[in-house]
Amino acid sequence: MARVLTLPYNGLLLDRAGARRPDAAWVETVRAAPGSRVLAFWRDGCLVAGGVPVSAVVDDRDAVFLGLDGSAGSDAGVFAVDLSDLDEAAAVPRAGADAVVDVRRLFPTLGEAEAAVLAYARGMLHWHRNQRYCGACGARTSVRHAGHQLVCTGCGKLLFPRIEPAVIMLVVSPDGHRALLGRHRGAAADAYSTLAGFVEIGESLEGAVRRELAEEAGVAVSSVSYQASQAWPFPSGLMVGFRAVAVSEEVAVDQDELLEARWFTREELAELIDRHRAAGTDRRDSIETHLVQTWLAER
Repeated sequence: MARVLTLPYNGLLLDRAGARRPDAAWVETVRAAPGSRVLAFWRDGCLVAGGVPVSAVVDDRDAVFLGLDGSAGSDAGVFAVDLSDLDEAAAVPRAGADAVVDVRRLFPTLGEAEAAVLAYARGMLHWHRNQRYCGACGARTSVRHAGHQLVCTGCGKLLFPRIEPAVIMLVVSPDGHRALLGRHRGAAADAYSTLAGFVEIGESLEGAVRRELAEEAGVAVSSVSYQASQAWPFPSGLMVGFRAVAVSEEVAVDQDELLEARWFTREELAELIDRHRAAGTDRRDSIETHLVQTWLAER
């Protein structure tokens, strides 16, 4: 049987236990269970000791329940706690750590499931830190459902973790032999990447693909086909990958977000990837890699 594709950050194995999260007593029992762990973060960075994420002992703080961890026992759970209110010098020893490291920097050393857990934790804590007040009346929010729901203490408005969908697409030439990559403002001279953009209100995913390509690169496409999606909690994204076929190879970049767009043959693109891999600047944890490698394999 063929292996099911698991893109980076998609391999979450936790049981989110959505039906039991509202039971505060049950959540506390899980937190105290043998094998349960509490991941600690500081301003979006993961607290680590010896390069490994710590399981912090911070019983005096609220923690977001991420899910049950069957590999550690049926009653064991995984939680996440945010120490961002402390100075970094205080947060690191408080968690029993020796450093703060970005999750994406840790990615090469993580398994699929652990990468997904850390990204999930980062996204949830980012939402909590940025949703302390109600956007409708300005009152403080209060935590419910083990961190998966907030309620405004003023107007009672319910707030849920925010997800921002974005499209990312590999555009191929009409004959299928070349792929379009762009260089964004501020990027290095050879830092080409696939094009992407956020979905706007009242817009379909396919519509967002067509609009973004027209706005940034001046490219019209004849077809848009879904490829895969990727959890991207950096801080709250969902990346939806597409392949689009251009009507022609004419480009007209906007000179705002995009400074340059050029067509690459498979050989040229493979060489570019090899250069970035050798320099350690490749994006191996992004769905972009899947979109590009899938096309390269069709040669």
